[in-house]
Amino acid sequence: MIVTILAFLFTLGVLVVVHEYGHYRVAVACGVKVLRFSVGFGRVLWRRQRGADATEFVVCALPLGGYVRMLDEREGEVPAADLGRAFNRKPLWARSAVVIAGPLANLLLAVVLTACAHWIGVQEPKALLGAPRAGSLAEQAGMRAGDWVRAAAEVDGRNDATWHDVRSLPDLRWRVTEAALRGHALQLQLTDADGHEPRSVTLELPSKPAREVDAALAERIGLGAASGTPVLREIQPGSPAARAGLRAGDRVLAIDGVAYSDTRALVDRIRAAVRDGRATTLHWTVQRGAREVALDVTPAPARDGGATIGRIGAGIALLPQMVTVRLGPIDGLVEGLRSTWDIASLTVRMLGRMVIGQASIKNLSGPLTIADYAGQSVHEGLSYYLGFLALVSVSLGVLNLMPLPMLDGGHLMYYIFEGLTGHPVSETWLERLQRGGIVLLLTLMSVALFNDVVRLLGLH
Repeated sequence: MIVTILAFLFTLGVLVVVHEYGHYRVAVACGVKVLRFSVGFGRVLWRRQRGADATEFVVCALPLGGYVRMLDEREGEVPAADLGRAFNRKPLWARSAVVIAGPLANLLLAVVLTACAHWIGVQEPKALLGAPRAGSLAEQAGMRAGDWVRAAAEVDGRNDATWHDVRSLPDLRWRVTEAALRGHALQLQLTDADGHEPRSVTLELPSKPAREVDAALAERIGLGAASGTPVLREIQPGSPAARAGLRAGDRVLAIDGVAYSDTRALVDRIRAAVRDGRATTLHWTVQRGAREVALDVTPAPARDGGATIGRIGAGIALLPQMVTVRLGPIDGLVEGLRSTWDIASLTVRMLGRMVIGQASIKNLSGPLTIADYAGQSVHEGLSYYLGFLALVSVSLGVLNLMPLPMLDGGHLMYYIFEGLTGHPVSETWLERLQRGGIVLLLTLMSVALFNDVVRLLGLH
């Protein structure tokens, strides 16, 4: 919990400082006087100002955001000597540049972070597939267990297919999501697990993407990871697993001397350990770090429909074969640009589909999910955390460009209106739009927070 909180606060701090620094740097370059650069809101905890005419830098108690306060006649009286440095007196292009600089700073940060992660090297699951579900698109396309996806190309019937190497399973899932959102078929180049027997298949994705386009889309299509070592995830406090000494991250090597490479078979073994209301103790062998640990686990009886089964109170997942994705200096930067563009464009399309009802609002995430993922990524290693930070930075940049009155995109909307009509938005309409924007933002925040709670409680 402490690591999660610290990771969350550090994440917010980095993203807020970079975003506000973008506004600040361009404002100073455009000759605008910046009164205060604040990280957080509320009571001031730390303050620094080099002179009476210099910018005041502060850190405040509530770290959920920040702001740059500029000299502006709309917010108070401005001395005659400083009128030329007031934000509202600057030309339209300068005001627009100051406003857009914050989101662009977040997008630039995402490029750098993604490049750094790939320079360090990212451990990702190999694009080696398990047996596709019966009746799935993957089965219909002729895919089978042990297929290794080497390259992918979208097929739209108009242009020649452009092939892209598939470096890992997450990369394949991204290709599937992109093709599904565009309504294109996806052609895949496959080999067997040893790199032999090359062949090609085509996934005929629906012409209209499903309402739920999310991280589980590839699984629903039938592109699941190949079997690997079962790994324990969440351990419920006070559960049989917790009492026996099992820990999250333990790799299950064997139960009663039998090895399992399929979660379904492992779960069935645990369920079958309770018969006629009586539980049988199971002898587990797990790998914990570099050592093997032997533990006795006695499942607890639980009702499932009309039957009594055994449960241990632990999540179980498969650890697939991993591959290290490491890129050189130029390729890393290219990947940073490509990844940032892809994530930003996907985010915009997803938001658009939510507005018109073609995507679920369940895809919205809030601070609790960000905090949870921040903690998890820190435990996974530096490159994972940098990738997570890049993802959130893109999301923050795109969100702030939305045309909502309280956001940077809303101010750009005002300036576009001013550029087209020759006069600014009236004070009456500004007040109305501000009120509407506050209501809409609070609604979005409430939905995101509700989704966070539902996810964390496992109710979705």
